[in-house]
Amino acid sequence: MKGFGPVILLFSGLLLTVTSLADETLGAMNSITAEVLIKADASWNGHPLPPYSAGDPEISIVRVTIPAGSSLPLHIHPYATAGVLLQGRLEVRTPGGETLEVHPGDGVIELINQPHAGANTGTEDAVILVVYAGIKGQPVTELVLE
Repeated sequence: MKGFGPVILLFSGLLLTVTSLADETLGAMNSITAEVLIKADASWNGHPLPPYSAGDPEISIVRVTIPAGSSLPLHIHPYATAGVLLQGRLEVRTPGGETLEVHPGDGVIELINQPHAGANTGTEDAVILVVYAGIKGQPVTELVLE
């Protein structure tokens, strides 16, 4: 037992240091705010989100710029996809006639394995920050041939 005295003392010092740093971090977080833009268990059209896919996960964060007057072709996302429109205006449409108007600051839970297209309906470039929760080596967007 004689040999453990300095180890316990050193461990106590480390514990005090870690506790002190944790308290400082928590104190600093009091000034930080977080706003949930969107949280859902369904896509924007109300369809339930499917279970996560098996495989090695790969997250991509992509800034997509759609020039004024441009359209996105009909496509699907095989995996969970979400975005926040940073600027401009977008309209997302399904072949069945469902539409979603998106304005700056809006969060969107994309349709999964459901064909849809989009169009910039504004007069400036539309910029959307998209997060794809995909599977390594697999495409996160696939064109749908009409």
